[in-house]
Amino acid sequence: MIIEKLKQYFVKRSRMQKRLLILLLDAIMLPILLWVSLSLGKNDFMMPAGKEWFIFALTVLIAFPVFINLGLYRAVLRYFRNQTITTILLATLITTIVWATTVKLVGLADLTKSGVILYWLTTFTFIAGSRLQIQQWLYGSKSSQNLSKRVYIYGAGVSGTQLAALLDADPAYIVEGFIDDNPSLKGWDVLGFDVKSFDKTASILIDAPENTEVIIAMPSINRSERQFIIERLEPFPVKVSILPALADFASGDFRVSDIKEIDIDDLLGRDPIQPDGNLLPANIHNKIVLITGAGGSIGSELCRQALALKPKKLILLELSEFALYKVEQELNELKISLDLNIELERVLGSSGNSALLDKLFNRNAIQTVYHAAAYKHVPLVEENPVSGLTNNIFGTKAIAEKALSSAVETFILISTDKAVRPTNIMGCSKRIAEMVLQSLADKSQGKTTFSMVRFGNVLGSSGSVVPKFRQQISDGGPITVTHKDITRYFMSIPEAVQLVIQAGAMAKGGDVFVLDMGESVKIVDLAKKMISLAGLQLKDKYNINGDVEIHFSGLRPGEKLYEELLIGDNVKGTQHLRIMQANEEFIESVELEKLLDNLHLVLADDVVEEIKMSLTRIVSGYTPWKDNKNKELGLASDNVKKSSGKKVVSIHG
Repeated sequence: MIIEKLKQYFVKRSRMQKRLLILLLDAIMLPILLWVSLSLGKNDFMMPAGKEWFIFALTVLIAFPVFINLGLYRAVLRYFRNQTITTILLATLITTIVWATTVKLVGLADLTKSGVILYWLTTFTFIAGSRLQIQQWLYGSKSSQNLSKRVYIYGAGVSGTQLAALLDADPAYIVEGFIDDNPSLKGWDVLGFDVKSFDKTASILIDAPENTEVIIAMPSINRSERQFIIERLEPFPVKVSILPALADFASGDFRVSDIKEIDIDDLLGRDPIQPDGNLLPANIHNKIVLITGAGGSIGSELCRQALALKPKKLILLELSEFALYKVEQELNELKISLDLNIELERVLGSSGNSALLDKLFNRNAIQTVYHAAAYKHVPLVEENPVSGLTNNIFGTKAIAEKALSSAVETFILISTDKAVRPTNIMGCSKRIAEMVLQSLADKSQGKTTFSMVRFGNVLGSSGSVVPKFRQQISDGGPITVTHKDITRYFMSIPEAVQLVIQAGAMAKGGDVFVLDMGESVKIVDLAKKMISLAGLQLKDKYNINGDVEIHFSGLRPGEKLYEELLIGDNVKGTQHLRIMQANEEFIESVELEKLLDNLHLVLADDVVEEIKMSLTRIVSGYTPWKDNKNKELGLASDNVKKSSGKKVVSIHG
């Protein structure tokens, strides 16, 4: 019990306290070892007299500067490496030679060769043995160390050095060394750890143990540099993590738990789009702003970015009680950190509730609405068409009409690229929601500026492939991908929301904005990257001993292999280099009302075939049946008219 308490006391000491305790142990033992060695060398007990006492103090005075300079008090106690033994051997040899030479020159005592050699050997044995015994006592045997994560730190700069010191104090980690290609650091020893180039480390990483991790400790590098490092590490069986942003690390609040997994947007190779500082505050600063779906992935990020732009008041409308509570708590913390005094109003309910909207708009002179409330999951809406269409179409219609009658300045709809030539009910619902806004924009006469922003896939949103794949990898697999050739466009949630805000500021009424998103991403390639960067191997016919398999489950009802960004080809640039504007078709107001009235009646009957039939009459190109030759369809194209100068706004995220 006493030994265990002593062990816990030592483990809980700070790094500096541990060094001082070991230094004190050496200060006591070195003179004793010297006395024993000299006595054995003379085959008699040495009884120091007069100035001979000084040789014992001299051994400590000489040893400590040598030991400190060679890093014996910086080296890790948790485990030994070949370099550690070599360093101890060198340090004790130098100490012995310098001590013996000094004693001889000054004439402090008569020394025998055997006594000096014994002193070197006993000192080396004690220093190496004591460190090894302490390591085994505190941290267990080598077999127990195998449970610890073996870490290589990519970057031997200030951040990497601080990270090494932090991990060195945590028994859950064993720091193996630094990876750094800086020529000035070649061959260096930092905090007792080797600094090696990537090429030299690669030969070690190729056969790395199962629990090996590489942490990129270069928080100030840009995304392209970070991606280069990630691509370098991808072929190796190691997990790759990254240090938080430089500001987080510098704040002093950094913890081991803050080390995070690689952001998936780092894997996709697209540099972030710089926002236009003039566009961001235009519809938000000092205005009363309403955000629907405020607790969702996009809605909550809209709330965060809107709050930072200092609105007069921010109103959060959300159907989920927990989601509303969660986002409100987060915004209150953000207000404190940014020292903001902005009123938040929480509204629990649906954007399609007319009575709720009447009260909300009557008590607030709302100037800007971001409508992010929608059901977005394709299979769920396909299985629940009445709920999906009612919420996405008629909910949008209710709040958009209320915004128009209340003279709201700007109304921005968050749409989706699935609204382009939709193959599923969710895509149809969003395309019809766009048509509702186009129709209102057509008759608004500038009273309210309506615009639409189309999104593709945002990284990390609820239900998206990234968190799903991450969980499947954590569970040991398999990862499920619908089709080997399926591709999607991706962007980060913060970047997508920035573009929504900027697009809304550029809108003139009924606009469509399209983001230049670069190349689409093959989902199976994304899955393989995530497996690799988790430190695991793909299990397939070429590697039957791998860790995680990929299963192809087949396309779900209404799912496309390739998403599209535009309905037509008529697109032009805007003042933002990465946002284009498109002309789209729409149905005139009177005709659209008739079609929606019919859809409303059909929804009441809740017959899926009739619902789909009704949708084909509204949405051009929607063909839910593979064989529709015998279907008498009133095609939507008969009702569609070109927008005479009006534009539908779509941003693909």
